[in-house]
Amino acid sequence: MQKEQLKIAIIGYGNMGRLITSIAPSLGIQVVSIIDPFVKDIEGVESSISAKTLKDADVCIDFSIPDVVVSNIEKISNLGKNIVIGTTNWKNKINYIEKITKEKKIGIIYGSNFSVGMNAFFSIIRDASKLINHLDEYDLFGYEMHHNRKIDSPSGTAKSLSRIIIDEIDRKNNEIFDRLNRKIEKNEFHFASIRSGNIPGTHVIGFDSFADTIELKHTARNREGFARGALKAAHWISHKEGLFDFQDIFKEMIFSRKEDN
Repeated sequence: MQKEQLKIAIIGYGNMGRLITSIAPSLGIQVVSIIDPFVKDIEGVESSISAKTLKDADVCIDFSIPDVVVSNIEKISNLGKNIVIGTTNWKNKINYIEKITKEKKIGIIYGSNFSVGMNAFFSIIRDASKLINHLDEYDLFGYEMHHNRKIDSPSGTAKSLSRIIIDEIDRKNNEIFDRLNRKIEKNEFHFASIRSGNIPGTHVIGFDSFADTIELKHTARNREGFARGALKAAHWISHKEGLFDFQDIFKEMIFSRKEDN
């Protein structure tokens, strides 16, 4: 039996929203609504979240801005729609968002980075860190590079990578993202950020000893991996309830034997 076509609403019509809109049809997904109050004079773009604009949507994908994402979630949840959250820098509200999912009986999946490749990289870094945890001669470092139009520093991805290090390396329990004007402490993990030109998103985790250096690197050539991951997440969350981190369910999603549209 052929699966019913997934219908989505795009919240936020910036670079990611436009890319998701353009590739969704090739994945058998129909975009039924686009909402962005900051976009003017583009046919088909609505200005607000409402029962009318979300009437036909199964799942909403939010790539808006941090200042409005919680408000968006409140409005969408009141209409009983499941949500993919690609917007970052809202996790101080995560307990409140989890409460919303329970009260409204909806599903929400969020991620600092929906790229399939980056989530594979998260798993690789976690496995490598578990090994390095037993090799005390190695210290650790991280850095990221992005184009000069990126609005946050460090990125949500940098924070996720740093959290993996803190979770898996017993001798590291403090993340440092800012400039250091002193000697770094042994328990600190320093993650630096560079913003310049048109550099694609690049993230590096390094393990350094007296004898050698090991570096693991992920470089995004474009945004398509992010968009495809968000659409995979929309399929996955479409009939579920609860709050989920894309990183936590990534392997389940990839290795599931269920047919993927």
